[in-house]
Amino acid sequence: MERINVFLARHLWAQTLLSVLVAAALLMLVFPGRSFAEVAARTAAISLGGIGVAATARRREKRATGGTTDGVVSLDQKLRKGEVPAEPRERRAMSALVEQRLHRSRHRVTALLFLAALFVSITVLTAFTSGRRQTIGMAVFTVVFGGWMLWMSNLQNRRLRTMRAALRDESPSGAASGSPAETSDGGSPA
Repeated sequence: MERINVFLARHLWAQTLLSVLVAAALLMLVFPGRSFAEVAARTAAISLGGIGVAATARRREKRATGGTTDGVVSLDQKLRKGEVPAEPRERRAMSALVEQRLHRSRHRVTALLFLAALFVSITVLTAFTSGRRQTIGMAVFTVVFGGWMLWMSNLQNRRLRTMRAALRDESPSGAASGSPAETSDGGSPA
C-alpha cells in the first residue's frame, strides 16, 4: 500500500485519472443508461477545476519546502509515520510544510459542515426527483463519504499538530509522545 501511496503522490496525473475513472464508475452505477466513455469524458471535464486546485497546492508545497516533488513526498511519508526529521534543513522544510497545511485547513470544520449539508440536500432532492435506486445510492455515498471525510480530516489534523509540537521540541531526534502513527483512530483533534 505504501508503494501505491508514493506513486500516487509523485504523479498527479495518476491521481486524476484514478479519481475520474472511479467517479465515472460510480455515476454509471447510480445513473445507468449512458456509455462509460460519455460519462468519463463529462467527469473529466467537470474535474478540471479540481485538477487546477491540486496542481496549485502541489506547487505551493514545493515552494514552501524549497524542494522537489520527491522531497515533498518524502516529507509526507515521514509525517504519516510520525518520524521527526533529524537534519536541520529537513526540519525547516517539514515545519514549513506543516504550517502551510495547518493554515490551509484552518476552516476545515466549516468546510465539513458545508459539505455535509450539501450531500444531505442532494440526497433529499434525489429522493424527490429520482427513483429508489438513485436515492439509496446517494444516501450510501453520503454516509460513507461523509464519514471518511470526517475521519481523514481529524487524522490529518492530529498528525499535523503532533508534528508541529515535535518540531518545536528542542531535541532533534526526540519525537513527541502519541505520534501520529500511534494515534490513528480518527477521533476528535486535541
